[in-house]
Amino acid sequence: MLGDKHIRKNHYKGTSTKKRVKILQRFIFCFEIVPVVAMLTVMSFVFILTHDFITQCDYFKADNVVVKGGHRLSKQQILEQANINKGINILSVNLSMIRNRLLAHSWITEAEVRRELPDIITIGIKEHEPLAILDLGRRFLINVNGEVFKEWTASDPDVLTIVSGLQFSDLNVFGEPRSTSFNAVMEVLRFGQDPDSILPNARVRRIRVDRQTGLTLYAFDRAKAIKLGYHDYPDKYERLEGVLFYLKKKKCFPDFNSIDLNHLDRIVVNLVKDKSPAGDYKKV
Repeated sequence: MLGDKHIRKNHYKGTSTKKRVKILQRFIFCFEIVPVVAMLTVMSFVFILTHDFITQCDYFKADNVVVKGGHRLSKQQILEQANINKGINILSVNLSMIRNRLLAHSWITEAEVRRELPDIITIGIKEHEPLAILDLGRRFLINVNGEVFKEWTASDPDVLTIVSGLQFSDLNVFGEPRSTSFNAVMEVLRFGQDPDSILPNARVRRIRVDRQTGLTLYAFDRAKAIKLGYHDYPDKYERLEGVLFYLKKKKCFPDFNSIDLNHLDRIVVNLVKDKSPAGDYKKV
């Protein structure tokens, strides 16, 4: 019967309608996006022109480049390292890049670069403070924190105390702690930073490290040996001051070659040889 027949849908007609709707939607989308793209293009062009105008404008040219903190390095050396010249547009300067250039210099440990509108660039640096020359076969400079910061060259200070007898493994590298020997050297050098110390660094020519017996300092005009060993340095410096005062007071005593302070209860002074039949050693 007619009423029992199944009515079939017109799939072709539905598909065609959906395609037309999709095409219309795409057309509308493109119509809407074109003004947005055009506006962004114009804005980008304006920004580029503005950037070029500002970074080339004479109003922002650096009439003054201020350099602070240089002691060993001259202002010219610092400017050359930073690659900055007077007259550069301060808004064209990449502050982070300049700072990294400065920190790449072996003598610079800290750096700061600032711009001050409209025409000033300020560079502030902090230099390493050399404490001693570390002789490891090749010579290196260490700072007041015990850090190796550069290899020693002929243009570097040569009046610093020379430390010998250490190895690369004694240093604080790769997160490993420093050795007992290196810590002992640093403790003695820090004592020597005090100008009123009985053994100021300026008078200590060399520190020789022996892993078994400890430190021996060669100090004063004739490089006399001061055997300190390990540990108890404050007490040993106090005793040394007493011994030197005693020898100076007793003018009849000849000069000395060495003083052994390894054992505080038995200090041995090796006197300079003379014609006296009494011998060359004196216990204090």
